[in-house]
Amino acid sequence: MAEAQPAVEGKPVEQPAAKMATEAPGAQPAAAQAQEQQQPAEKQKRATAQTKPQAETQPTKTLRAKAWIEKAQQKGPLEGCAWGVVARDRDGKVILSHNGGQRLVPASNLKLVTTGTALHAFNPDYRFETGIGYTGTISEGTLEGDVYIIGGGDPTIGAKDSIAYKADALFWKWKQLLKSAGIDRINGRIIGDGSAWEGHLEHASWQYDDMGTYYGTGSNALCFYQNAIDLEVSAAEEGQPVNAHQTYPETPWMHFANQSITGPAGTGNSLYLFTTDLAPYSELRGSFATDRKPKTEHFANKYGALTCAYYFWRNLKTTGWEVSGQYADIDRNGYIREADFIPREKAGKPTLIGTTQSPALKEIAKITNFRSDNFYAEAMLRAMGEAATEMAVYDSCLVAQDVVLKALGLNTEKIAHYDGSGLSAMNRVSPEWMADFLDAMKGSSAFKDFLETIPMPGEGTLWAVKVKNADKIRMKSGSMTGVLCYSGYILGDDGLPDITFSFLVNGAVASPSQLRQAMMELIGILTE
Repeated sequence: MAEAQPAVEGKPVEQPAAKMATEAPGAQPAAAQAQEQQQPAEKQKRATAQTKPQAETQPTKTLRAKAWIEKAQQKGPLEGCAWGVVARDRDGKVILSHNGGQRLVPASNLKLVTTGTALHAFNPDYRFETGIGYTGTISEGTLEGDVYIIGGGDPTIGAKDSIAYKADALFWKWKQLLKSAGIDRINGRIIGDGSAWEGHLEHASWQYDDMGTYYGTGSNALCFYQNAIDLEVSAAEEGQPVNAHQTYPETPWMHFANQSITGPAGTGNSLYLFTTDLAPYSELRGSFATDRKPKTEHFANKYGALTCAYYFWRNLKTTGWEVSGQYADIDRNGYIREADFIPREKAGKPTLIGTTQSPALKEIAKITNFRSDNFYAEAMLRAMGEAATEMAVYDSCLVAQDVVLKALGLNTEKIAHYDGSGLSAMNRVSPEWMADFLDAMKGSSAFKDFLETIPMPGEGTLWAVKVKNADKIRMKSGSMTGVLCYSGYILGDDGLPDITFSFLVNGAVASPSQLRQAMMELIGILTE
């Protein structure tokens, strides 16, 4: 997989008026007045000599930042880029604004908007629910019918995160629910039901090659292992297909074609998996150089509900349960679909036995911002759409999010947003609007929890960031090819935001490390 992808009204600089003394000077002795009248030029010369060194040795934060901006426009990694930056103090007064109204691609900075609106809309302790139900009848411990795993959007099912239940522990809870209904044997199938969320997994504006990656897999109401698969890859002889082996999870219904090639030393890694939910077929393309070390690549699994059903079905059978049928999911037309992908009968309306719950939303949101997790971000956006409109298609989700943004006092006509993760290159947000959003969140009842979801330099995706007064900074990064963004807060001694800022850069050709170093110089000035 390509290394670079993780997850992408200019104004002149306003010169603030210098602070002027407003109080009139006191009366002076007559002798002093006479001396002033006799030697006005000498007095003015002495005054200049006294004030000039002070202005040079104690420049204001704003003046230093402006000087940095003037230099950055002429030389360095930002030269020729489209970029803007806004910073405001605790009272909303503008400290710095350069191209603040310029709408730019925010990349993963958009996750701040997604996590913030989700926490505000649902509340930080909200939990997704997954239901266990059945169709048919129960007689003497035997279910004559199918077991349904009814997805409610929990994105952590089978995930590796420490906040998530281990798959076997979750399956144990589901088996206890079955037992509570008097079910010991199943004369039927295990059906993964992700039909609660309508629409496609991905947004249509995502790049085609991104849709086969773990960060472009898309979310649905019932998932497993964040709808990802792991492939171990290693170089073969030059010119031969790359050695590739799927390790976890198993997806026995998939037809895998390896069209990749082992490239000469120094040619890097450009492996991508091309796959959709239209058919159980995937193809590995690209090259992997002979001098590359073996590694595990993470790609997309478009059949999360079927994978969940398969692993629960397998767990039941390996723990002594009798299950006569196979595992299945429900296709987009509402038909039960087994592993041969031949539609069977229409899915039934299961009787609900009980539910299990996800970790708290605030915990999911924290991982989303620390790791810049696209899958969790898209799940939160789609959950907002489902809760507000009973439709999880992207258009409905964005309408639902706009309602929350307007309730926070934001002008939604000044942004263009298409997804929850920032993966779409069609997203457009200005530094000014992003600062407006961050300031608005300070008035949300969820703000304390929201602030805790934002990493400081050295944490999460900010692991390589070095900046002055790092312990004061809470910010989210956003990056894709040619794009690097940082937005967040600088905290005061009371732990609350003293400064809100947003710094967005597009069209960069410098290396990310060069660009990051330059941007941290300005952010460092704001912390002083």
